[in-house]
Order: sequence, then structure tokens, then C-alpha cells
Amino acid sequence: MGRLLGAIAVMTVITNVAADNNLLDEEFRRLASDEIINIGQEYGGKVLLIVNTASKCGNTPQYEGLEALYQEYGEKGFVVLGFPSNDFFGQEPGTEEQIQDFCRLTYKVKFPMFQKVTVKEGDAHPFFDRLATAAGTYPTWNFHKYLVGRNGEVIREFSPSTQPYDEKVVAEIRLALGP
Repeated sequence: MGRLLGAIAVMTVITNVAADNNLLDEEFRRLASDEIINIGQEYGGKVLLIVNTASKCGNTPQYEGLEALYQEYGEKGFVVLGFPSNDFFGQEPGTEEQIQDFCRLTYKVKFPMFQKVTVKEGDAHPFFDRLATAAGTYPTWNFHKYLVGRNGEVIREFSPSTQPYDEKVVAEIRLALGP
């Protein structure tokens, strides 16, 4: 009986530690809005592709592919989350309102976008610190992608040059979504 109670106590501690360190337990303001969203509460249990974005980058056309992925797999529990960042050569200089207008008007972006953040190592928002720790790397440029499973754990990361519809990205998303 003593061993059983000890094992239960250890499992409870491990569960509580895991809950306290939940990767997705972070609040962000929706882009150009006052609405605050807890990522874990809003999107927990879904497959997420978390991307740091920029409007004036050679990778900016990836918005089109990201939106297409969101439209294609959204009903199956997949969500793209965009986080504008001005960390790489000032390629996201605009206000949040300008970013939102650009994304909606130029690329018809409907996937959730959030407040401008810092993602570079040494100055990253704590959410991106946790993503980088879990994935083993910080964003190296705009449009770095982190794929997070339904369990809230990073499955893998994709470099900024990896296109949204790259066969590896699509295969991992499909695998994470399941049958």
C-alpha cells in the first residue's frame, strides 16, 4: 500500500509539473485588437503550425500556402497561428493595423494572427523560448514553422525556406491529424 501511495504521489507531482510547463499556456492579443486569447485554452487539442511572419520578406508569399493549408485541414482540427515579427532586417515595420490589412487584402489570410512579437534568441518572447527549447532551434528567419501536436508538444520544426505545401510538411500535418 505504501508503494502504491508513493507512486500516486510521484505521478501527481509529474502531472502537475507537466501542467505548469504547458507549452501553449500563454496569452496573446489578437492582431490589431484588444481581445486576449489563451493559446492553450483556445487551440488546445488541435494540430498547430506556429509561424513567425513578416510582410516585406522574400518568404512573404508563403502566406498564400499557409492560408491554403488552414482552409484544407481546418475542419480536421488544424490551425495556423501567425505571429508577426520585425526581428530580421526590419521586414515587418508596420503597425498591427497595417499588417492585418496587408495580410487580409493581399493574401486573404483568415487564419488567426496575433500581436507582434520578438522571436530571436536572447530576446524572444517566452512562448518562442519554449518552442525553441522544445524544437532545439530558434527561428532563423521569417516564416520559421513549428508543428505542435494535439497533445501540445512540438512534433518538429521547419526552416523558413520550407514551403507550406512541401511534402514533408503536409505528411507531418496529416500524420498528426490522424485518420
